[in-house]
Amino acid sequence: MAGRAAVPEVIWARPERTGRGPRPAYTRADIATAAVKVADEGGLDAVSMRHVAAELGCGTMSLYNYVPRKEDLYELMVDAVGGEHELWEPSGDWRADMRRVAQQTRVLMHRHPWMTRLMSPVYGFSPNALRYLEHCLACLDPLDARYGMKMQLVGMLNGCVTSYVATELAAAERTRSLPWSAEEESAVRVAYLGGVLAGGAYPRMAAAFTETSGPIDLDGAFESMLERMLDAFAQRG
Repeated sequence: MAGRAAVPEVIWARPERTGRGPRPAYTRADIATAAVKVADEGGLDAVSMRHVAAELGCGTMSLYNYVPRKEDLYELMVDAVGGEHELWEPSGDWRADMRRVAQQTRVLMHRHPWMTRLMSPVYGFSPNALRYLEHCLACLDPLDARYGMKMQLVGMLNGCVTSYVATELAAAERTRSLPWSAEEESAVRVAYLGGVLAGGAYPRMAAAFTETSGPIDLDGAFESMLERMLDAFAQRG
């Protein structure tokens, strides 16, 4: 007879200890800290039950007593990084507060580059994620909109920041792998593109290139993206 299908489970619904028997050697916080350290040093692909167990100094099978699945380990990691968010008293200016949220999230993702690969609504209801969401909604109290709209704003904000940082990280990683400097490659590519556009086949692109030539201000582009997104919700609110 075929075995019963796996039953979905939420790691946070599992008691960390039953109250019977000896005290566990490790807490979830210990495990999350070890896993985050492995990911920070070696990337997300370095995270495995074996590597995290080695970081803790325990056997791999022992770790499964605390964390049944690798997906649960990922959830602990996302929650641990979420705990690094600074939660302040809302200022009353919802745009300024959400701008501050986005800037802080960008910093956290650069601190933990693997986070862009794990951002998912699936991990959105851990203890620190709930505190973060409640904080964002408190910051949005002055916005005259339904909670559904406010949740959309938070989701879009996180999605925009995640995509932006992922692009930044990918560009930085590619630059590190080049045998020449980023400035040298940029000069060659700009010269090539300028030559192509000078032929007249792409007049609109040529006009755009003329307006935007020069190095990209990543911080300025990030702020501009935030302002345009917040403008849309201000108008709809």
